[in-house]
Amino acid sequence: MYDTDILILGAGAAGLCAALELDSRLRVTVLCKEDPFESSTAYAQGGVAAVLHDSDSIETHVADTLAAGDGLCRGEVVEHVANAGSEIIRWLQQQGVDFTPHRPSGQLHLTREGGHTRRRVAHVADHTGRSIQESLLAQVARRPNISLLSHRIAIDLIVSESAGECRCLGLYAKNTKTRSISAYRARCVVLATGGCSKVYLYTSNPDTSSGDGLAMAWRAGARVANMEFIQFHPTCLYDPRARSFLVTEALRGEGARLRLPTGEEFMHRFDERGALAPRDIVARAIDFEMKRLGLDYVHLDISHEASATIREAFPNTYAHCLEFDIDITREPIPVVPAAHYTCGGIITDLDGCTDVPGLYAIGEVAHTGLHGANRMASNSLLECLVFGHAASHHINHSLSTESPLPEVDSWDESQVSDSDEEVVVSHNWDELRRFMWDYVGIVRTTKRLERARRRCAMLQEEIDEYYQDFRVTRDLIELRNLALTAKLIILCSLARQESRGLHYTLDFPDRDDTLAQQDTILCPETIAQESPA
Repeated sequence: MYDTDILILGAGAAGLCAALELDSRLRVTVLCKEDPFESSTAYAQGGVAAVLHDSDSIETHVADTLAAGDGLCRGEVVEHVANAGSEIIRWLQQQGVDFTPHRPSGQLHLTREGGHTRRRVAHVADHTGRSIQESLLAQVARRPNISLLSHRIAIDLIVSESAGECRCLGLYAKNTKTRSISAYRARCVVLATGGCSKVYLYTSNPDTSSGDGLAMAWRAGARVANMEFIQFHPTCLYDPRARSFLVTEALRGEGARLRLPTGEEFMHRFDERGALAPRDIVARAIDFEMKRLGLDYVHLDISHEASATIREAFPNTYAHCLEFDIDITREPIPVVPAAHYTCGGIITDLDGCTDVPGLYAIGEVAHTGLHGANRMASNSLLECLVFGHAASHHINHSLSTESPLPEVDSWDESQVSDSDEEVVVSHNWDELRRFMWDYVGIVRTTKRLERARRRCAMLQEEIDEYYQDFRVTRDLIELRNLALTAKLIILCSLARQESRGLHYTLDFPDRDDTLAQQDTILCPETIAQESPA
């Protein structure tokens, strides 16, 4: 048993922010699956959207976010987050984040990304996420009440049922170094586990993005919403040697152009905003051109800008592409779309509370209503920090530490054995990610989705049988969570019989405004009655 007051799962911007804002008298434990730098935050290149200049306004930030969300954003949430932006930037500076200044004024340099009508993205060159991660980790290391434990993968939440109500009491997690499994008891649990883009064959995300928090919350009884809205980032580096390298959207904000191999620009044929259209439009345009011409990739070209400017503004992108013999100051970058961000998630309120008492969800794993049908660039880190603060403040004002922690059972492995069929896990893993890419990708049809649902049900049955018989491994835990996440994405996609934002289906190609402001909400009890899988 491992006892703590607050258990936070995930060490990205949301989880670390929440840990730092909790009362210093509380015992706080942060679990992360790998090294703390293997979070989506550390890979975020763009920046944090906030109103920081007289030429901008809260109203404009709100209007841009609502437009990108294509009719499904919750207005009060958007206003709440936009209003918090400038204070979040000040808080990050207090934590040691050194944003890129605008010379010679000394004010912050603000860039512009897709969907924004103003320059409002504060950044640290093109490695903002890593700088935020480093600064927050340094602050956490100075707090004696916070313990950060790495190489722990959560298996399931511990919930109790009393008087018809479930309550979260902690979770079971496996130490992947020692292979031991412990019960972590806590007064409340905060899920900050990120997204689930690893469910797709091609993704910009690190290996940690396997839908763990989402799947565990669903099994514990929490509702989820809008899982059909998976954002595919338009520009990931295409090279057999490259692994999930996202080419920041800020390149397009600074003038990079999307071209076919012939050198022809094409985005103007799809949207008057060209390469700065929202990501769903750009990703579909690239997908269309690749399929129309049988291409493996298209080109992103910024070589017309001054080479010194490119190297200064995008040092990380420049250096990484050079590793693959691509000099972005002289030649275009081969790019393809890849699964990038989960706009839906566990339903929460403005304090990060889920349906399950004692369980919070913040960051990408949560559905707050900010993003609607499509996330606007650089609103994600802002959301992580706003709701990290909100959850901690709610806990600080509502948590009682007077009563002892409840008793929970230890993990029982007495009825299982080591697997002699690991090939089953690897085969199912590959099949799942391939059919999700082929059938539930950028462009969908009802026939493809139904095919995916049948195959997903068969895989889940096989995975559940395997899970009951053998000791759990990291691959098995993640496969189990990804299969459930895939099912939720498929069910939400089938339920939305229109095309809106990130969900585009050839069978219902038009937006249906009679459905405006209607989220796709799934309830565990309802789905369990409909299908045993």
